[in-house]
Amino acid sequence: MDTEAVTRLGGERIDWRFKGMPAGWSGRTVSEALATRPNLFADGFVGPLVVLDNDAIEHNLATMARWCESRGIALAPHGKTTMAPQLFQRILDHGAWGLTTANASQLRVYRAFGVNRILMANQLVDPSALRWLSAELDQHPELEFSSWVDSVRSVELMTEALGGTRPVDVIVELGASGGRTGARTQAAAIEVADAVAASPALRLVGVGGYEGSLAHDASDQALAKIDGYLNAVRELTAALAGHFDDLDRVIVTVGGSAYFDHVADSLTQPWPGGLPVLPILRSGAYITHDDGFYREISPLGDHARIPGVEHFRPALRAWAQVTSKPQDDLALLTIGKRDASFDEGLPEPQLIRARGEVKPLTGCEITAMNDQHSFLAIGPGAQVEVGDWIGMGLSHPCTVFDKWQLIPATSADGETVVDLIRTYF
Repeated sequence: MDTEAVTRLGGERIDWRFKGMPAGWSGRTVSEALATRPNLFADGFVGPLVVLDNDAIEHNLATMARWCESRGIALAPHGKTTMAPQLFQRILDHGAWGLTTANASQLRVYRAFGVNRILMANQLVDPSALRWLSAELDQHPELEFSSWVDSVRSVELMTEALGGTRPVDVIVELGASGGRTGARTQAAAIEVADAVAASPALRLVGVGGYEGSLAHDASDQALAKIDGYLNAVRELTAALAGHFDDLDRVIVTVGGSAYFDHVADSLTQPWPGGLPVLPILRSGAYITHDDGFYREISPLGDHARIPGVEHFRPALRAWAQVTSKPQDDLALLTIGKRDASFDEGLPEPQLIRARGEVKPLTGCEITAMNDQHSFLAIGPGAQVEVGDWIGMGLSHPCTVFDKWQLIPATSADGETVVDLIRTYF
């Protein structure tokens, strides 16, 4: 990765484009602002705010890196979760094999910051994007890139659009009934692989898939479904062994953030015929974990399935002020759907900051969100007043980061800002 490009982010000037930032910072660079060691509540930040716990991020990065190394599995986290080059660099500094992207626009951000080893967990059939990719590969021999294919038609479209001297590496995606993309049967996937073999513009380098859409809990039934799908991925890889004769490694990649323990169990088993498989996990949400969906389902969440490994820590928190209390059991907060995730669970009230003091908040619940407001149901005994700040845990980080261009990261005290994380969506 181009670390100098990441360092140059510190020279960006703060202005009205970045919501939540202190008005007094207008015209200052990010580095100049951080040099003052600002306080989240005392130095002019304007709510609502989403903030990151810097220590929790470091814990999660280190924990995942150690576990992957112990299991002999490579890690190429999905960067779409954060689209933050500063966090990309930290992921790679912790030994990640590469990064995963979802579309061509994200890919261009990765390349702008010098990411050289990229999986695209999607098909790329747009002719303009393919022409750009072809030129990028020809100009940068150090770039390692692979994308998915799941149909003969996608192979045809890629072949028609590509015109560079380097072939584009592709991975046959196996899907499943009820899932998202991917060939639905082994026979269909083999047909796609045969089409790739006949294409002068493509090279088949592996098999991929995604298990996360097949189940939404950690019940025995759900885990059995995941295991069945992973077995099918192994069977397809073995069936395609003859397509990989000229490769010194075969990529087999599966894995979101909910079932990566089962993915590792499957992909690190011995492969038939000594097939030189490089197993790659693509989990991306672990970097921040959450206080909702992943807390409940992650192998290193509250109901951990991996013994002897420290749990992930939630690293996302939203702060919003009470702007109205129209009745004793209801308060309105200055945070809405434009600020925080709501697709996999509403924000969870955890803290209250009143008169400069932060305390735990119990007996309250976010019951609904509008575009700019959240409805806080106040339980018996809870003391909430207009002007108080409510700290909330968030669920599903994948739909939080896109709402913020500059996100404060705080030290262990939860108030001292030690970094400002730039996102590109």
